[in-house]
Amino acid sequence: QVQLVESGGGLVQTGGSLRLSCAASGGTFSSLGMGWFRQVPGKERELVATITWKLINYSAESVKGRFTISRDNAKNTVYLQMDSLKPEDTAVYYCTAHPLIVPNRGGRYWGQGTQVTVSS
Repeated sequence: QVQLVESGGGLVQTGGSLRLSCAASGGTFSSLGMGWFRQVPGKERELVATITWKLINYSAESVKGRFTISRDNAKNTVYLQMDSLKPEDTAVYYCTAHPLIVPNRGGRYWGQGTQVTVSS
């Protein structure tokens, strides 16, 4: 069983930056496909970015060029660097993981979420 704990959310002004972290425990992190989703009330959870265990990454068009996903297998942690934030990036951000597979539809494991609020 893999546990995921996100951190790093908060309130930031338009154009600012935040870095989200997701610490994993209870599994073999280096073999996990990792991803970030986000959700606003009343809408479906939206894929933001993914990264494979081979460090191949993907970012949604809405965040491409602004958000960067990365991972540190030595620290069992995946990151989401968010730059040039916009009010429409406001959401709860969730970390997800799945053994060996990129979780582009959501993985087997989920974190509890961290709130990101971008003020205009």
